[in-house]
Amino acid sequence: MAECSHCGSASSCSSAGTNGPCPSQMIAQQDKQIEDRLSHIKHKIFVMSGKGGVGKSSVAVNVACALVKLGYKVGLLDVDIHGPSVPNLLGMKSTNLMVNEQGLIIPAMWQDKMEVISMDTLLGEDRDQAIIWRGPKKTGAIRQFISDVAWGNLDFLVIDSPPGTGDEHMTILQAIPDATCLIVTTPQEISLADVRKAINFIQITHAKTVGLVENMSGVVCPHCHKTFNPFKQGGGKKLAEQDKIPFLGAIPLDVQAVVSADNGVPIVTIEEESPAKDAFIEITKNMVAELDKAK
Repeated sequence: MAECSHCGSASSCSSAGTNGPCPSQMIAQQDKQIEDRLSHIKHKIFVMSGKGGVGKSSVAVNVACALVKLGYKVGLLDVDIHGPSVPNLLGMKSTNLMVNEQGLIIPAMWQDKMEVISMDTLLGEDRDQAIIWRGPKKTGAIRQFISDVAWGNLDFLVIDSPPGTGDEHMTILQAIPDATCLIVTTPQEISLADVRKAINFIQITHAKTVGLVENMSGVVCPHCHKTFNPFKQGGGKKLAEQDKIPFLGAIPLDVQAVVSADNGVPIVTIEEESPAKDAFIEITKNMVAELDKAK
């Protein structure tokens, strides 16, 4: 192709000099599709952490549901290929793919209130099946997943990511350059050490940050309702202050929240009083306030 002579990747491109499509052009075209698909979504919130097991998916789900409760139009995208947990946390039995007349994926609806897309749709009927993919295949799947979804007119798209700072994170931040990161940590130093790497990753990629959340911050006794701290408390707030990141709040460990999650019921949707429920609502309000300040 004539264009190959002007492409910096021509020497290593398998399509160079052929009549096949140029990968660079294909990526540029897909970038345009992604921009068009997400152009009517006001805020894209990328929930991430440097470590697994900090409750990141629980935070993503409950923040999304809290936004719905506050009256916003919300979508929730789960791009954790190897451990998609959003459907289980929402109690959704199936998020099987459906497409519209244009061939775009139609998001599943949670309680007719929130649009949901999860990578677990790639597993079909067997949710216990492992996905064993290398980086390029994961990158391609995520980009296609974003570009081929018919999202509605949303105020917020909350994106749940896998742990770490790998291919999936780079793919999201490159494909959605206006995404804003919400960082999740627990108070312990072993978690904070990995979150520091995630913060460094955000700085290197020049991504925006809306704030940091400290999850599992103390334990609420189900009998006396007092909070005690077997696993420390305040580490996330201290880290946020050190890195000049807005601290959005702390979420205590709450037995009621654990039971709700196992039953597929986000804690913010229950009628009963709950310290975790109150914390999620407050954190979500703080996040919205930070976004409004950044306008």
